[in-house]
Amino acid sequence: MTEFTARAVVLESPGVIALHSLPIDVPKPDDIMVDVVWTGISTGTERLLFTGAMPPFPGLGYPLVPGYETVGRVSRAAGSLHEGDFVFVPGAACYGPVRGLFGGAASRLVVPASRVTAIPETLGAQGVLLALAATARHAIAGHATPDLIIGHGALGRLLARLAVLDGGAPTVWETNPARADGAVGYTVMHPDTDPRRDYRAIYDVSGDGSILDTLVQRLAPGGEVVLAGFYDRLSFAFAPAFMKEARFRIAAQWAPADLAYTAEHAASGALSLDGLITHHRPAADAVAAYDTAFTDAACLKMTLDWSAS
Repeated sequence: MTEFTARAVVLESPGVIALHSLPIDVPKPDDIMVDVVWTGISTGTERLLFTGAMPPFPGLGYPLVPGYETVGRVSRAAGSLHEGDFVFVPGAACYGPVRGLFGGAASRLVVPASRVTAIPETLGAQGVLLALAATARHAIAGHATPDLIIGHGALGRLLARLAVLDGGAPTVWETNPARADGAVGYTVMHPDTDPRRDYRAIYDVSGDGSILDTLVQRLAPGGEVVLAGFYDRLSFAFAPAFMKEARFRIAAQWAPADLAYTAEHAASGALSLDGLITHHRPAADAVAAYDTAFTDAACLKMTLDWSAS
């Protein structure tokens, strides 16, 4: 493999995934090159790309390289970064005619230095979780701390941990018994066992577009439902929402300040990332790894190890 070639996960078309060698761009003066160590697999966004169910999205098209949870070492420096720096990369678009959406699942990346964040190497593989942690932080920052969270996957757990860090003690709904463990400072329960109808801030990370009527019924008057997952279409019955004077808010992508906050708190240990990465596979086993990530409910987060590449 030459310097300007990378092994990359390629979604050739919906349902078809492979590992290919791809040419990558020659770095421009403001670009860095990163030798990737680990990438994470998103069971939300990447599942939608894999199934072909992703709603119209800028840059969407096949073939594409997915992935926005990447950590590695700088091998060609620019800006304020130095060779050997351990960095988080939220994706890349460096594969010529093959789209980078989001482009981080590869052995080597070329990316503008301004898009990269230096992080402590002590985070190791857990550094891939910073994208989800920053997403959770963005949903909460400047708003009411959640008192009900829907879903106890990796993002739901990060939301709950950040809520506890802010002094909260949320309830988390989870219907899958395999995902009910791991709560520290908050409570996990099946929604059928929860009698409350007075939640003021409900954060949904399930991605279930049919759940809004259920959540409105659980709101306190004037309460808010925060949509922190990714959805195709949403609908709700107007009359119950009208009676509750319900508010709906969409939590968008994270901003640099969210990443800085979560990286700082993860490095200090205030925000624990333990127990969220449940599966590891070498990048050579990427096809099997994606299948496990998408089909095994016990898999909270799968990482690919690119060190052999």
